[in-house]
Amino acid sequence: MDVTAKPAGTDCRAVSEILSRVGDKWTIQVVVALRSGSQRFNGIKRKVGGISQQMLTRTLKTLERDGIVERTVRHSTPPQVEYSLTPLGHSLSETARHLADWAATHRGEIEDNRLRYDAREP
Repeated sequence: MDVTAKPAGTDCRAVSEILSRVGDKWTIQVVVALRSGSQRFNGIKRKVGGISQQMLTRTLKTLERDGIVERTVRHSTPPQVEYSLTPLGHSLSETARHLADWAATHRGEIEDNRLRYDAREP
């Protein structure tokens, strides 16, 4: 254990900022798209339905800055760029998979709860 690390919860703003970023709709979808291995930009765009070119570029740059995605330029003509998950990115993809499994398992229960809540008198 790193004794210099701050205990969890000591800087809620920093944790909140990270959770906001990794919980973003596009971040999760890009991370899931890269789980199977390196992808080129257009391959990721095809897998992540509905994302614009500008938003995918922004998301990839942010993930690269955070150390979740690695960008590799292949020196060919024309140059080819591939994106892949770093070990940190793989750990995030595992966490996202567990969360998705939880959501799939409890989806029916949550839908039933919503219906009961919505049927209550105001």
